[in-house]
Amino acid sequence: MCPFVLNKPLPSRTDPVRSCPSASLDYVIEPWFLGAGASGPGGPEFKEWADASTSQYGTAFGTSVGDLPDPKQPRCALISGRTADNPHLFTECVAAKCSTIFLEKPGAPTVAELQGMKDEAEAAGVGVLMGYNKNVCKYVRKTREFAKTVPGSHVTFVSNNAYENTPESLGECFERNAEGMLKNMAIHELALLVSFYDVTVENIESVTADKEFSSMQTLPGPSGKDFTDFDKIKFTIKTKTGKEVSVAADRCGGTDSYATVTDSKGEEVFRYWMPDDEDKATVQKLQAKYPTAMPYFFTQDPDYVTVKERVAKFTATGEEAEGLATIGIAVETLRVAEYLTPLLMDQLK
Repeated sequence: MCPFVLNKPLPSRTDPVRSCPSASLDYVIEPWFLGAGASGPGGPEFKEWADASTSQYGTAFGTSVGDLPDPKQPRCALISGRTADNPHLFTECVAAKCSTIFLEKPGAPTVAELQGMKDEAEAAGVGVLMGYNKNVCKYVRKTREFAKTVPGSHVTFVSNNAYENTPESLGECFERNAEGMLKNMAIHELALLVSFYDVTVENIESVTADKEFSSMQTLPGPSGKDFTDFDKIKFTIKTKTGKEVSVAADRCGGTDSYATVTDSKGEEVFRYWMPDDEDKATVQKLQAKYPTAMPYFFTQDPDYVTVKERVAKFTATGEEAEGLATIGIAVETLRVAEYLTPLLMDQLK
């Protein structure tokens, strides 16, 4: 069993102890709720959870990775902070002798920073796996399998979030996710393209925005500063090696994601949703237990359970974390996001 160090507790990620049998949750590093945010929104709830975790599992809580004792067995750190904080948290986890780091998407604000983190990990012999949960999603696997049976098939991955379609809601979203939609919400889909469709910056022949579907806005965030981003975007990539795939993302499209397969005539012949009927019962239970959490946490929960368990087994036993994206995949995914963003924005002007 490997110990987990969480740099920020995840809502799924519901119960990180019971949902990951190959790991123990030994430490949680949370400077905000254990500091200035203790009495603010979420502070009392965090303390209640922290007290219960300490009592039930012996989990220790602190404010700095640097205060951790040396590990007595393979240690995995799960970093899920703000993207801008990830590089320094990553360096601290390497220094804390973590043998594996589970890094949430996109990993870092820029390609240069993420590449530096990759180099740092390789020099220290630290394995790095990414929280691209859709790489192991049932709907992705079934869509790819079905597409192989259809001559001339075309796959479209569709990602939805449930923000209110108002300037206030989207403005807050744009500011909180200032890295932009392609580096945030749609980064999961870009990781699928890099992982399974040979998409790299060098291999992209063309990218074409669906102007009828897509929308780009400039809106003020809570700070009063303006932010320009896509509230929804759809585009098709053609590669130099002959592959073609589409992505659609909508901040206000609802709670479910799905993928479609069309045949050579452009007619849809397959659609698979996340969650499917099998997973909806789990979603309903989580909604009842965590009524204030973002809706997309519930639909992603089964896949995050799978991802965390594979990371834990990799840390504890060296067993291959099948399907999980490496930091190398993450670097290329971020390169693709940085490459596509100005091209798509220019097409929508």
